[in-house]
Amino acid sequence: MKYVDEFRDGELARGLAAAIAREARPDRRYAFMEFCGGHTHAISRYGVADLLPAQVRMIHGPGCPVCVLPIGRIDQAIRLALDEGVTVCTYGDTLRVPASEGLSMLRARARGADIRMIYSAADALALAQREPDRQVVFFAIGFETTTPPTALVIRQAAALGLTNFSVLCCHVLTPSAITAILESPEVRDLGTVPLDGFIGPAHVSTIIGSRPYAHFADEYRKPVVIAGFEPLDVMQAVLMLVRQVNEGRAEVENEFTRAVTEDGNLKAQALVSDVLELRQAFEWRGLGLVPYSGLRIRAPFAAFDAEARFGLEYRPVPDHPSCECGAILRGVKTPRDCKLFGTVCTPETPMGSCMVSSEGACAAHYTYGRFRDIPVVAG
Repeated sequence: MKYVDEFRDGELARGLAAAIAREARPDRRYAFMEFCGGHTHAISRYGVADLLPAQVRMIHGPGCPVCVLPIGRIDQAIRLALDEGVTVCTYGDTLRVPASEGLSMLRARARGADIRMIYSAADALALAQREPDRQVVFFAIGFETTTPPTALVIRQAAALGLTNFSVLCCHVLTPSAITAILESPEVRDLGTVPLDGFIGPAHVSTIIGSRPYAHFADEYRKPVVIAGFEPLDVMQAVLMLVRQVNEGRAEVENEFTRAVTEDGNLKAQALVSDVLELRQAFEWRGLGLVPYSGLRIRAPFAAFDAEARFGLEYRPVPDHPSCECGAILRGVKTPRDCKLFGTVCTPETPMGSCMVSSEGACAAHYTYGRFRDIPVVAG
């Protein structure tokens, strides 16, 4: 299959591993953060970390959209369905994230809440069109990749004159999170790790392009290599980062040239800018309040803003005290550092969001056996 099989070739992987081993200096350590959960998944699934020399360390970042969603936002959606009697539509992984009072969206549905899994924002809009007497709220989450479809359905709802459709907008922005990791005093207080460079996200970069990452190379002297999701993409990106560090360079390089351009998708960017605007701050799980990192609905489309329509107020909620998801999202800890991992916390019984989504670091490590030394708890 074009653009898949050739990026999973074992011989090429061994060649790249050998090149990384040759060029990684034995007298120094390299710490690279793969921001995107898709890269975390690929690294675990294909054993990429096992092919790297000991001095090259991959650190998982906050690039899983389900993982970074704070409990308070999920509580908002649950309260809408339980207290307001509206139909809440959202993507599948979101349904299983633990929320307050022992609930999740799935458990709230068991109590009678009308919460439905959809595959696209268009599904929520179609439901509102089919059933005009039903108030339908689309619980919109995700990075820049899933934001344009949300903006599109809001504009379509306005054109159709729908009065029973609104959006609970929880979209967040990748560059703001990277900035928070690099400089935020709050994140430093929570704990962070020294980083030598970033593997830039793939799907996000198809929308925003490579240009927004120049700030991190210029201002913070951190190299960024945008990479695709296949194992050879990731390994090539690691080799490119090693070379930049060795040469004292800090540049934005694009390994994923088959899909990412410098400017990105200008039409999608214009659509988002027309319908959505920056929030002054938005809470991320693990990062706290991050300035200008979230999006809200602009005033001309306020009729489709669920927060305004239903008078929702946001209340922050602390994570489970034994769950290390926040520290894992900051790169401070690994899934194996969490005492719940692989014992009471599994994909079937998740205690935190990192074990829910397939892009979560804990789910990736568990699914692909990256926890060989975890003790077995007798049942």
